[in-house]
Amino acid sequence: FIIVLNENDFDADVENLYTFKQVQELGNKLMPNQPNFLEDSIKQISENDICTLIYTSGTTGEPKGVILTHKNIMSNVNSTLEIYPITKDDVFLSFLPLCHSFERMAGYYSAFAAGAPVYYAESIETVAANLIEVKPTIMTSVPRLFERIYSKIIKNVDSQPEKKQKIFYGALKIGNEYANAKREGKISLPLRIKHKVADKLVYKKLKEKTGGNLRFFISGGAALPRELGDFFESTGIIIIEGYGLTESSPVISANRFDDYKFGTVGKPLPGVEVKIASDGEILARGPNIMPGYYKNKKETEVTLIDGWLHTGDIGVFDADGFLMITDRKKHLFKTSAGKYIAPTPIENTFLASKFIDQFIVIGDRRMFLSALVVPDFEALKEFADSHEIPYASEEDLTKNDKIYKLLEQDMSQLQKKLANYERIRRFSVLHKPFTIESGEITPSLKIRRKAIESNYGELIEQMYEKLEK
Repeated sequence: FIIVLNENDFDADVENLYTFKQVQELGNKLMPNQPNFLEDSIKQISENDICTLIYTSGTTGEPKGVILTHKNIMSNVNSTLEIYPITKDDVFLSFLPLCHSFERMAGYYSAFAAGAPVYYAESIETVAANLIEVKPTIMTSVPRLFERIYSKIIKNVDSQPEKKQKIFYGALKIGNEYANAKREGKISLPLRIKHKVADKLVYKKLKEKTGGNLRFFISGGAALPRELGDFFESTGIIIIEGYGLTESSPVISANRFDDYKFGTVGKPLPGVEVKIASDGEILARGPNIMPGYYKNKKETEVTLIDGWLHTGDIGVFDADGFLMITDRKKHLFKTSAGKYIAPTPIENTFLASKFIDQFIVIGDRRMFLSALVVPDFEALKEFADSHEIPYASEEDLTKNDKIYKLLEQDMSQLQKKLANYERIRRFSVLHKPFTIESGEITPSLKIRRKAIESNYGELIEQMYEKLEK
């Protein structure tokens, strides 16, 4: 049978389909006659029995069915509750799909285990309103949401009078100093006073947008840019980043609420061993690691070797024991000049622009790097209107020379900190975003590089015409 949590998805004509509410009602009817039914059923289940099959997102190939046992999942839940102070008094807001292992474990199983209620957003578009309505204390998310929130805040601030802008950016500076001093345990009285004033003028207003009760966000599914973590921390909003795979139930390492470092994915979870292979690949071992892929012995033997999960991610430990992810092993590519490129950090550099919504680096076996850019059309329209640039559609904006020049200048500033071989030499502006429907991003908002490169193959070739001949 199938249980749907969203009653809007229920179809009475589908056999053996129940809503969660109906299952609760069936349980209430059963309990008077069989009060020990739940306990007796639990006794029949072994910790090594299969609990669920979760298919990978397929960003680097065909989706694979990951077998997870009760032991796998419960070890991850117990470790999570050991390092995070989650109780029945917490309130969760969920918007990521439950087919995503990160949301399933962190936003669902862990909340249930702690006895905390979970509220489900109607859609991604309603999250902002739901935050104010639900007033969550904890929320799991992917970096894309934080990028959008950051972009909206900065656009709003930059549209304000100069005096208000100075107040905001001054408050950010104070917040950064306060966070650093707090970490060192040395907050001076003058800094406390300045921080209290900044909280009243700036931080409090931003926190109200999250409902006012938020203790922390948990970020997973992709790398959180260090700049985003620093920005939100400066406003008093903490984002705790973790790391893992569907194959590891999913969490392997995580920053702690009282022991975190932006730009890293924290330290290994209790009971999980992590080591770095000679080629830089992250390997993990522990009770959370899957027994294998469903009906896929070949992939299982490649991924699980001597009990170690080969994650496919490249990383290093810093001097304090925090794990840092460089990129996916399969995402790394080499230019025709022989330089190895990790695209994700480069892409994150450009996503800091208020004019850029989505960004993908191109350059495998090419002379130089290029990019496909999906602009933030709201920001472009504001710029076009204020500079009297005519347009009838969003596509008109992407074809305008002044808009191209704007993006070019913005990108030139952002890539100054990149190595020469990591810089973007050419780019094309797209008139539509990468979507789940087009197969270009996953339900958890990860980019499917192969699909994008295939869909825009002709445009990519145009960027390299003549220059590679």
